[in-house]
Amino acid sequence: MMLRKILKPFSKFFEFHARTHYRTERHSMALTIGIIAASAVGGFVEIAPLFTIDETVEAAPNMRVYTPLEQAGRDIYIREGCYACHSQMIRTLRDEVDRYGPYSLAVESQYDHPMLWGSKRTGPDLARVGEKFSDAWQVQHLVDPRALVPESVMPQYAFLLQTPLETTSLPGRLAALRTVGVPYTDAQIDNAADDARGQAHPDTDRAYAVEERYGEDTNIRFFDGRQDRLTEMDALVAYLQIMGGLTDLPQQTQLAEGE
Repeated sequence: MMLRKILKPFSKFFEFHARTHYRTERHSMALTIGIIAASAVGGFVEIAPLFTIDETVEAAPNMRVYTPLEQAGRDIYIREGCYACHSQMIRTLRDEVDRYGPYSLAVESQYDHPMLWGSKRTGPDLARVGEKFSDAWQVQHLVDPRALVPESVMPQYAFLLQTPLETTSLPGRLAALRTVGVPYTDAQIDNAADDARGQAHPDTDRAYAVEERYGEDTNIRFFDGRQDRLTEMDALVAYLQIMGGLTDLPQQTQLAEGE
C-alpha cells in the first residue's frame, strides 16, 4: 500500500512512457532515429573533453620515457594480468593521499599504451610503489607473496626468475610506441636490446650508454640479484621500481598546494 501511494503521482508518466515505447518499437524509422540520437549524445559526451585536453593535461618538462627494460617489464605486468588486482591511479581523496602519496596526474600516463589506471584493488594501488621497497623485497614478494604478507592472495611468480628475457622484439615494440606519440629517438630504438641488458648490468659500457640515452637518474643495477643472465624478473622489478618516478611533478604539485 505504501509503495502504491508513493508511485501513484508517477502513474501517468509511466503510462505515457509505455505507450511511446510501444509505438516507437512498431515503427522502424522512429526506432532508428532514436538509436542515432542516443548514440550522438553518448559520443559527444566522450569526445567533447578531448577538445580541452591541452588545458587539462599538465606540462612536465622532466618527464622521461620508459627504458626498454622497464617497457618489457610493463608488458609482462600486462601479460600476467597484474592490472586486474592493482590500480595505478591515486584519487584526490585524503585517505588515499595519506596512504599512497601524491594523487595521480594525467601527464604521468601520457606514455602509457594502454593506460593501467584500473578500478579494482584486490591488492594495493601501485602508482607510487617505485623505490618504496628494495629490489630484494620485490623479488621475494613475487616469488612467494605469503612469505612477506601472510594474508596475501597474490599468485606466485617464481618462474620469472628462470625465464630469460626476450629482447629481440624490443626495437619493434619501441618503434610501435613511437607511432602513437611516445618520443623515442632512432638511437633509443636501434639500441633497445643492448640497453635492456645494460640497465641490469651496471659498470659496463652498455650501462653507461643507458645513462646517456635516458638520463643519469635511471635505475641501473642487478634487479633480480643475479649477474649471470637477464630474466623477466629483472624487467618486472625494473618496471615496479620506476612507478611514480618518470616525473616529480606530482610531488611538486602537492608541495605547492600545501603552501
